[in-house]
Parts: sequence; structure tokens; C-alpha cells
Amino acid sequence: MTEFESMNLRPELLSALKKINFEKPTEVQERAIPEVLSGKDVVVRSKTGSGKTGAFLIPIVQNLGREDYLSAIVIVPTRELALQVTTVAKQLSSDAGLRVATVYGGASIERQIHEIRRGVNIVIGTPGRLIDLIKRNELHLDRIKFLVLDEADIMLDMGFIDDITYIISKTSQNRQTMLFSATMPKEVVEIANKYMKNPLHLKIGEEEVVVSTITHYYAISDRSSKLATLLAYINEFKPQKAIIFSQTQRGAEMIYSVLKKNNFDAVLMHGGLSQSRREYSLSDFRKGTQFLIATNVAARGLDIRDVSDVINFDASEDPAVYVHRVGRSARMGANGRAFTIFIAKEKYLVWEIENMAKIKMEKIELDVEKYRTSAEPSPEDLHRRSQYGGGFGHRFSNRGGHGRSHGGNGHRFGRNRGFHGRHTGYGNKDNE
Repeated sequence: MTEFESMNLRPELLSALKKINFEKPTEVQERAIPEVLSGKDVVVRSKTGSGKTGAFLIPIVQNLGREDYLSAIVIVPTRELALQVTTVAKQLSSDAGLRVATVYGGASIERQIHEIRRGVNIVIGTPGRLIDLIKRNELHLDRIKFLVLDEADIMLDMGFIDDITYIISKTSQNRQTMLFSATMPKEVVEIANKYMKNPLHLKIGEEEVVVSTITHYYAISDRSSKLATLLAYINEFKPQKAIIFSQTQRGAEMIYSVLKKNNFDAVLMHGGLSQSRREYSLSDFRKGTQFLIATNVAARGLDIRDVSDVINFDASEDPAVYVHRVGRSARMGANGRAFTIFIAKEKYLVWEIENMAKIKMEKIELDVEKYRTSAEPSPEDLHRRSQYGGGFGHRFSNRGGHGRSHGGNGHRFGRNRGFHGRHTGYGNKDNE
């Protein structure tokens, strides 16, 4: 008898598990699944890649029948994670005959409405699109038996707190709630205390930490020299495969333009792109493209292997975001590098990151002047900058630029000033 068989799972679920080679439960699955099957609300802290998706989907598939229309909802922060969870959900429910719908921004809402109207058991989606469907009276959550908040800390960091509470308010009071998170900040605990019934707290392993095989570098730059600093690092350290994080969509576009101008192989990923473009970028990067330039949508939840370098073109004010970002490097015990560009007034963040992540960051001096001309954007980009109020990267984050009229810019506007930017802005929610 396998360990999954000892959980008394339905034959069709055991068959589906066997087909996808789920032979032995991970620690989080072993501890969480029996508790969820017993009907308890659970709060699970477990690192990315530990098997959390199976830990909530297996009990849901076990407990739902084909007649259980709109009975489970899984809320995730990004489109990519929604698609990944959907893949597993369809694999697990294939023999049980359950129907799964995925809803997210950037894709046809009419097609998603059509799918829901046909009848589905499980809905997996991002907060913005879920709310759109609720307000159109196309998604009714009054019969929800299972509510899952996946990557809860990232959703809160992206400014989704109001959206999450709105969605929860539309669900049945008799639901069973599961919250999964790699870290457990006080905001996540507050949600658990407010919306869950005597939840069982499970802590699997330590909170997400920076692995010891990553070497951490940083440089101090003025705003106008950040692109030259980036080029100097790339040419000196020659990353094999790197993710470059920008705080804004505009900044990501500018970095992409300069790298392409300098004949580097690069792809873009941010919330302003179509879903097909984002999927193409990820596919290309996995197949060997050297650089993926991304906003925070790629910081967690994506299965991207063999990343040698993580480059923070814009430093985050939250040290936890640093941990999430650099965690994309040095997978499976490999060596990796992390490089961050700070402007002068951000020097204090070096100490905060070192203290929180228990690491040591090494300051490096780069030949920035050598690359200043190469870092100049093309005339077309300069024209677009003038159209959009000037600036990119942190300049948008601190001064607002064009994005102020389009729903907020970055973490600071998105959370402290209330401009969520769900539909058109350059907010930290990245138009999910």
C-alpha cells in the first residue's frame, strides 16, 4: 500500500496520481492533506517548491463530485501561477470528471464567461479577473465549499488585500478555507484570524531563506548611470542565464531596449503584455535565451531552472522581496550570483537585507564610464520617455510620471496611496 493509498483516497484520484508519478507525498502533503480531509481550516507555511499545490488540490478533488458546481475557488497572485495550478488540477481531476476553469486578466473574458456558464467545479484565478466576473454577475460564490489562498504573502505584497477581502465576502460562510504561504508576515496572520475558523497552523521547515550557494554583490549608482552599471556588470561577470528585475513595466521596457541594442538575447515579461507574449517569453527563456527582464510577477511560483544570476535593477524596499527574487538562482544546490543596483539614498537597504536574510553583500566597483554611451536608449525610446513624463525604473516609483494618472505606480502607490492600478496602471499588481 502506498502512502497516498493509506489516506483512503478515491480510486480515480489514486489513478490520476499514478499517471503523473505522484508516488510519495511531500512533507507538506503528508501533514496537510489528512487535516484538510478532516474538515479543518489550515494555515500552511511552506517554501516554494515543497508541494503545496498538491496539498490543497488532492483534498478538493477527493471531496468534490461532478454535481458540485462552483464549489472550489483557488486565488493566486499571477497568471503564470494560475496556469501552473490549473495544469495540476486537470491532471488530478481527469478521472473524476471534474471541470476546471482558469480566469485571469489579459485573456478574453467572454471566453472565460462561456467556460463558467458551461459548468465548472473548480475555478482558479487572479483577484482582478475574479472580481470582474463577480461584478458582471457571472461568478457566484455562495456555494463555495473550498477557498484556497495560494502564495498569500505575495498577494498581500502586490496590494491585493482589498480584492481578497471582497472575494471572501462573496463566499459561503460554511466554506473550508486553506491559506498557503512561504512566509508568514503579520498581514497574513490577520487574514487567517479574521476569515478562518480556528485554523490549524502548520509550519513545514524553516521560513524561506537565501541558500548559501549564492554570492551577493551590489553597486551604488546615480539614477542616470543605472543602465551603464547594468551593462558593466553583464560584460564583466558574463551571466549564463539571468533574470533582471525592474520595479515598473516602463523600466523593464527600457532595459529590454538597451540590451537588444547591445546585441544581447533577451525577452520581456510584465503585466502589460498579452498572455501569449508572456508565455512565449517564458518558453524562450527556458529554452536558452540569456536574459529575462521582468517585474515582480516572476518573483515566485514559476519553475525556471538553471538561472545563474538574479539582477535587481531596482532595489525593493522590502528585504523579503530580495529573498524571493534571488531564490530563482542556485536551484538544486547549484552556485548562483545576485547583483543589486542601489542609488545613494538606498544604502540603508544593504544593512536591512543582510540583517533579515543573514547574508553578507559585497560591494563591487564597475567600469561604468566605459558603457555610458552603450547604455543610451535609442531615439525612439527617448521619444517615448518624453511622451510618458520622463524617467523609468525608480524615477516612476518615486515621482509618478505618466503612471500617476493610470492607477498608481509600484509598491508605494499601490498600497500606501490606494491606487491599485488593476486595469491600466503600472502598479505593483502588474495588471493581474
